[in-house]
Amino acid sequence: MATSSVRLDQDLVEKATIMAKAFNRTPPKQIEHWAKIGEMMEDNPELPYEFVKQAIIAKAEREAGKLEAYDFD
Repeated sequence: MATSSVRLDQDLVEKATIMAKAFNRTPPKQIEHWAKIGEMMEDNPELPYEFVKQAIIAKAEREAGKLEAYDFD
């Protein structure tokens, strides 16, 4: 994965640092997380935040092999 350096507002970096610590991420990974959510919300403005959040969690569970088949019967 290619990386780039960007200038960010210090307040944003400080908030990201706090949230990163709470969620066991690095500050750059926290900012990436926020950017991913923002992109998904802009691409799907009709979806509520909680739905987008659960979609991210479901994707991570699938990638970790933790999903179970659902029986519709």
